Amino acid sequence: MTVINSPLPDKERAIAGEALQATLVDLLDLSLVAKQAHWNLYGPRFRSIHLQLDEVVVTARDFADAVAERAAALGVSPDGRAATVAATSGAPAFPAGWTKDVDAVDALVRTFAAVIARARTHVELTGPADAVTQDLLIGLTAALEKQSWMFQAENRA
Repeated sequence: MTVINSPLPDKERAIAGEALQATLVDLLDLSLVAKQAHWNLYGPRFRSIHLQLDEVVVTARDFADAVAERAAALGVSPDGRAATVAATSGAPAFPAGWTKDVDAVDALVRTFAAVIARARTHVELTGPADAVTQDLLIGLTAALEKQSWMFQAENRA
């Protein structure tokens, strides 16, 4: 049941809705991974990476809101509950406890790679179904790729 009438036919709504839901959980998980790293970070580059992690959180949360609202506009109920995120996110697990700066950067690079790969798949799938959703996912992917590049540059000697 939906309480919002979709501007898309059922098949296209389903494709866009599935892509948006998967993207939503990945973004919510990314924001949590970045906060976990932020709180447990130590090392000589603590301050710069600590601040960089805050930028990731803001990016992930802002896009998560846009993605969830796009799903709602299509008549798809977004699900950002913790259990849903834990069960369906494509992001790799982040280690518990204190994390050295270089290890945190490496973990974020792996997380970005997984989230970006799924986002690019969703860009491809939504193209024929809904150009508006695809456009949102393209912008999101570009922002994530920028963050990924910045983290990759952190640990290159």
